[in-house]
Order: sequence, then C-alpha cells, then structure tokens
Amino acid sequence: MSITQTIYAKTTVSMTDLRRNPSGILEDAGDSPVAVLNHNKPAAYLLSARAYEALLDKLEDAELTKIVKERQGGKTVKVNLEDL
Repeated sequence: MSITQTIYAKTTVSMTDLRRNPSGILEDAGDSPVAVLNHNKPAAYLLSARAYEALLDKLEDAELTKIVKERQGGKTVKVNLEDL
C-alpha cells in the first residue's frame, strides 16, 4: 500500500469546502482542474464545462490523428473535382 499519491492539479479543495461554495470554487479555478480531497486523498477532479469540452476536443483530435497515420501510404484514388 502506497502512502503517497500524485495529485494532478495545482489547486485542491476538501469535500466540505466544495459543498459550501461549489460555484465559487469553479470561478476561482477558471479553466484549471481542481482536485477534490476526501480525507486528504484525491477523490475526484473538478473541471469547468469549457475545460471539459476542450479535453474532449483534444481526445477526438488524437483519435483522428491515429486514423490518419494508419491510412498514410495506403491506396489512393485520382479524382477530378469537376466530376464531384
């Protein structure tokens, strides 16, 4: 059992403080993640809607990049733009 744990956020908040003022914590954090601690251990990460949407966009871009790399060097087809 490890006694240390990495926290992937610069800001932390306790569950109690989160219950008291959730909108204030989100406002203070801006687009940065907040680690929500329960008994001094990370229980969850809190993201603004804008930060979450940006994260989803990055994941989608990574998946599309993977598809492009898989298809590079494959069969090509010549197309005349006027025929489209």
